[in-house]
Amino acid sequence: MRLLILLIFVAVPIAEIAIFIEAGNFFGIWTTLALILITAIIGSGMLRHQGLLALRNTQESLHRNEIPVREVLTGLCLLFAGVLLLTPGFLTDCIGFFLLIPKFRLFLGNAIFAQMRSQSYTRIWPSNERTRNSGDDDRRNTTVIDGEFHEINNQALQNQDEVASKNDKNP
Repeated sequence: MRLLILLIFVAVPIAEIAIFIEAGNFFGIWTTLALILITAIIGSGMLRHQGLLALRNTQESLHRNEIPVREVLTGLCLLFAGVLLLTPGFLTDCIGFFLLIPKFRLFLGNAIFAQMRSQSYTRIWPSNERTRNSGDDDRRNTTVIDGEFHEINNQALQNQDEVASKNDKNP
């Protein structure tokens, strides 16, 4: 984990600076700056379109009473892609554009969930068929009954209950 943080905060900026220098030498300074601006504009447009689509898919999943796991992953990838696309640099733009590709997001999601399943402290229940309070070996199907109740503190009803219980005792 420490190596990943080191890579993100040290190696990525160094790589971006090196790419800027090489692109500036190859294309020229104004073309390089224009390319950075163009990738940010194109990325923002694509991000807006896919973000609205992900929001609509999330709402449809919720209306079908489904947990929108894929849509949440898509939203997180799009959020990260937006941060990367708006950060000036060719390397971050490249990673951001990869996150805009649906098949890459699906691959990334499968890899993340496979990693989560391999961890011993993670439990994933794909449906509500099993109880979450029982142990791993003692799972059973349950039926959930939703209802309402009202507490009545009426003296007349209590007296009726007392009379009924006396009648039950004296046949």
